[in-house]
Amino acid sequence: MAELLLELFSEEIPARMQARAADDLKRLVEDGLKKAGLDFAKSEALVTPRRLALVVDGLPEKQPDVKDERKGPQVGAPEQAVNGFLGSLGGLTLDDCEQREVKGKTFYFAVIEKKGLPTDAILPLIVGSAVMGLPWSKSMRWSNTVFRWVRPLHNVLAIFNGKPLTGEFLLGSEISPPGMRAGSPPDENEKTLSFTSKTYGHRFLNPDAIAVTDFADYRAKLAAAHVLLCPSERRAEIVSQAEKLAEDAGLTVKGDEGLLNEVTGLVEWPVVLMGNIDQEFMELPAEVLSDTMKTHQKYFTVLNPDGTPAPKFIVVANQVSEDGGQAIVAGNERVLRARLSDARFFWDQDRKITLESRADDLKDIVFHAKLGTVADKVQRVASLAGFLADKVGADKAQAERAAQLCKCDLVSDMVYEIPEVQGVMGRYYALHDGEAPEVAEAIADHYSPAGPSDDCPSAPVSVAVALADKIDTLAGFWAIDEKPTGSKDPFALRRAALGVIRLIIENEQRFSLTETLQAAFKVYDWGADPEDKENKENWQHNWMGGTATRWHKSFVDDKAPLIANDLLSFFADRLKVHLKGEGVRHDLIDAVFALGGEDDLVRLLARVDALSALIDSEDGANLLAAHKRAANILRIEEKKDGVSYAGTPNEDAFVEDAERNLFAALNDAGAAGSKLAAEEKFEDAMAQLAKLRGPLDTFFDDVMVNADDKTVRENRLKLLSQIISVMGEIADFSKIEG
Repeated sequence: MAELLLELFSEEIPARMQARAADDLKRLVEDGLKKAGLDFAKSEALVTPRRLALVVDGLPEKQPDVKDERKGPQVGAPEQAVNGFLGSLGGLTLDDCEQREVKGKTFYFAVIEKKGLPTDAILPLIVGSAVMGLPWSKSMRWSNTVFRWVRPLHNVLAIFNGKPLTGEFLLGSEISPPGMRAGSPPDENEKTLSFTSKTYGHRFLNPDAIAVTDFADYRAKLAAAHVLLCPSERRAEIVSQAEKLAEDAGLTVKGDEGLLNEVTGLVEWPVVLMGNIDQEFMELPAEVLSDTMKTHQKYFTVLNPDGTPAPKFIVVANQVSEDGGQAIVAGNERVLRARLSDARFFWDQDRKITLESRADDLKDIVFHAKLGTVADKVQRVASLAGFLADKVGADKAQAERAAQLCKCDLVSDMVYEIPEVQGVMGRYYALHDGEAPEVAEAIADHYSPAGPSDDCPSAPVSVAVALADKIDTLAGFWAIDEKPTGSKDPFALRRAALGVIRLIIENEQRFSLTETLQAAFKVYDWGADPEDKENKENWQHNWMGGTATRWHKSFVDDKAPLIANDLLSFFADRLKVHLKGEGVRHDLIDAVFALGGEDDLVRLLARVDALSALIDSEDGANLLAAHKRAANILRIEEKKDGVSYAGTPNEDAFVEDAERNLFAALNDAGAAGSKLAAEEKFEDAMAQLAKLRGPLDTFFDDVMVNADDKTVRENRLKLLSQIISVMGEIADFSKIEG
């Protein structure tokens, strides 16, 4: 068995693209090997800023021999059919074919044996196809070639079984396409890269070519040339060095997985250094300090023991200097000083005017062409926040005030320079203006939760404004039919829906989503009659187009309920996604949602929990089986008879005690279960259903539903219908799998 080592050496690959590119290279090469019939033991892809590497171990030195058997026409078939078969065999004659009997008839059979090719003759095409097929999200072409790649490609190392592959990769020219070169040499306008057995070390520390023989040799020589090939090793080295520096200073490094992953993709030989922040900048908000360093300079924030920012920062260099990093630190301090000077200027300037005074500037920012400006959105959110305040136990005036101010920091100098601090800066400016603390916190929290790992607001005013902002977004985009499709979600509506779900569930908020969506649509109500001449010119917005942000009352009354139902289905899908990680079955959510009218998410989850406990019990499993049996019999018989057997059975028509006992049990369970469900005692309601197990088992054991007597048969089918009806008061058991 042999080893394939592949390295694509280029200019710096953007950090955000590296992991995906390594996975894609591995997938493309593996697919090519499998298609060629070349099995392998294992493969591993590695990446640094300047190279994509892949090692595939356990490859055979040649393809396996293949025997292809083809069935031809029947012996004695027309000459045209025989000649067509022979033509597909590549030169074989009838003498080369066998005759075999199949089901009493004799047919021609051809057995074609193909000798496997040497692996090193196949690999150049596989490697070339993989290089050309890498699906970069952004790519470029350079010089006069038509070949596109993420950055200029300088070298292709390809070694199989200790020897470089034979061949050239053609980058092409303005007229010739890229690919593997075969035949005549390239003309003067074409550029090629030959497969080599060499690589290059660190750009500054060891830039010379390095000859390698296999993966172990390659990895060791790169390490000696100041290149850590494995991303996890570079990551661990950064963490270790940073924590050691901080610990020696009595400090800690603020955790930031995203920044750590990015910096890991920026260096091949990490050297971690600590710099100082001038004390004059420490009065800036902690978020401004942290985001300025992270966004612009890729520095890590350092914290004091009490969790406040320390006047230090961590920088990861890609260079070993003779002075121990002093010049590197001094240069980074100088750059950071300029950055923080700008931030302090913005901080001082922004506080010279109130947050409220910026509201008019929001009219110049378009939220969406069909949904108006950000100022329009603010008015809608304020109205909806006031509606929700009573639902979530918030002060209505504070909720409306926070909503009116929540977007104003978008037009501040600080947020323009550092967009990541939007909302956060609104809180600082609101507190500076003397706004209530609850209002300021709601301004900071109204974007949250922005993702599954983001904290969920819990203060009532914050919850009201955060819900209003997200629900307005969902209602608006649903109304103009800009819903997510497939993997595309340009307006992050899935994230908004998950945010609404988390805000409701984690804070145990009890209100109707349907009612809230109707309130969201009513904010758009223009209220004018399009036939009213006085208002006709103002009523310029067709609900599916135009530039105004209000819709006619007919939309709110007629269209909005339909859209709200569709949006509720979207919430149901998002709820399944949210609960999947908690082990909640999606079919149980469907079973409860199918009842209709259940749009209180807290109550819905209580139903789901109780239903889950029932289904997991022995009684519940038998109930589910009985429901399916009843539903199947009823469906078959109704289809056969062309009638519905819905309705209450006639108690006087019962013949067997099993029928009477089941009818009585259904009446008792139905009445008690409905009452308990209305009182939200769902576990007790499920317990009432569990009592049906015995009567149901006895009924199906002792009673023949399709009796000869027509009246008895119809009555028994109505009893089956009642089983489904009573159980359907608690959940739609037909939606439950198993």
